[in-house]
Amino acid sequence: MTRKAIIIGAGFGGLALAIRLQSAGIDTTLVEARDRPGGRAYMWQKDGFTFDAGPTVITDPDCLNELWRLSGHDMAQDVTLMPVSPFYRLNWRDGTNFDYSNDEVSLRAEIAKLDPGDVAGYERFLDYAAGVFEEGYRKLGSVAFLDFASMIKAAPALARYQAWRSVYSVVSSYVKNEKLREALSFHTLLVGGNPMKTSAIYALIHKLEKDGGVWFAKGGTNKLVEGMATHFERLGGTLRLGDKVTRIETYGDKVTAVHTASGWRGEADAVASNADLMHSYRDLLGHHPRGQKQGGKLANKRWSPSLFVLHFGIKGSWPGIPHHMILFGPRYEGLLTDIYDHGVLPEDFSLYLHHPTVTDPSMAPEGHSTFYALAPVPHMGKLPIDWDQFAPAYAERILDEIQHRLIPDIRSRIVTQFHYAPTDFGRDLNAHLGSAFSLEPLLTQSAWFRAHNRDDVIPNLYLVGAGTHPGAGIPGVVGSAKATAALMLEDLG
Repeated sequence: MTRKAIIIGAGFGGLALAIRLQSAGIDTTLVEARDRPGGRAYMWQKDGFTFDAGPTVITDPDCLNELWRLSGHDMAQDVTLMPVSPFYRLNWRDGTNFDYSNDEVSLRAEIAKLDPGDVAGYERFLDYAAGVFEEGYRKLGSVAFLDFASMIKAAPALARYQAWRSVYSVVSSYVKNEKLREALSFHTLLVGGNPMKTSAIYALIHKLEKDGGVWFAKGGTNKLVEGMATHFERLGGTLRLGDKVTRIETYGDKVTAVHTASGWRGEADAVASNADLMHSYRDLLGHHPRGQKQGGKLANKRWSPSLFVLHFGIKGSWPGIPHHMILFGPRYEGLLTDIYDHGVLPEDFSLYLHHPTVTDPSMAPEGHSTFYALAPVPHMGKLPIDWDQFAPAYAERILDEIQHRLIPDIRSRIVTQFHYAPTDFGRDLNAHLGSAFSLEPLLTQSAWFRAHNRDDVIPNLYLVGAGTHPGAGIPGVVGSAKATAALMLEDLG
């Protein structure tokens, strides 16, 4: 008798899990509230411009290709990946640029421009990053931590690499130049972590990018999402769009079905949620004691910040502005403290600028360019900010910064623009407090301390995505899908 599974939410984690289950012969239905799959990787088309909503940095393409190889297919059937170089250009307000790539000669030249004495220190940091990559990503990145014993087993490796220290602290022990310290530690911001507090294990991102490169899906990250959805349906899976899940039905301590806003009820042997962690427990499972208890526990956790994203399409082509750019503000640690700890919206900011048309001109009309500028901001559980009222003014401040540093006549070139604020994360994605990356990636909220891939009380309820091990980012949530799929396939027998 064919086993049935239902997955709630078609983000990267949900799609990856759905492909794995369907490839193994499990009759899988993927239910998504919005009109298209992707979750945070949503997309919009406006005035001929294509705008990706969320993740734009694709690393470790092999973890994606594996989803096709499970059934003897090739990702190239559905998705074209294009290399991005440099990986990022880092820019400071004094005009300093640092082009970050895996070209060994050019990267060392960039380091030497900042401080020749730090080249040797970088070499030692690279050895450290390789070690944590092996232990933290290759060995543990797609293995579920279901009991404390599994944490104890991993403890020696974590201790060997001083996992209790922050990424910034470890980087600072190898290099002395402040700009280089920022260049080698900012990556944790891409998965919702404060470099000053996120475990040094996350230094593995440097090795991940160095070995696997940084890529972009032709047509946008939305085309990767579309390719995954196409492949899932090719395998015989069912994708149910535009139908919000309202309740996870239980009988005792067992999940029996899923209910949606349309009145649909789907029975299943197992249910996995790729929805927001708090929403999954407090709202979808709120009628069950487990949902109430976990909702209370999650409320006391530290949640990652939110984001303010300004999308704009402009006249002209900008070959001198690379695909990925970080515009550092006047402060680094102080800015992060304001956002993560104080919950205030500072006067200054640092921006991530995404410029996909320099790699793929098809994302804008001919002779035009697509951009988005992203600023980390506090989540909505800190000091109250009326984003519906304040957002337009904040967008103007971001345009002022880009005008000052990159495009002097930007305002006269704008064809279309819109923004996405913390309130939108809450409304569209049920994101608790408008958090953009779920639980903050602290050591005390990682591995066994993070939400478990299989619920401890309801044995046929599973979790996948940024709130589970190993965490946010495309490789992270795809790794969580691999861990959750292994549990589900073993349990469904």
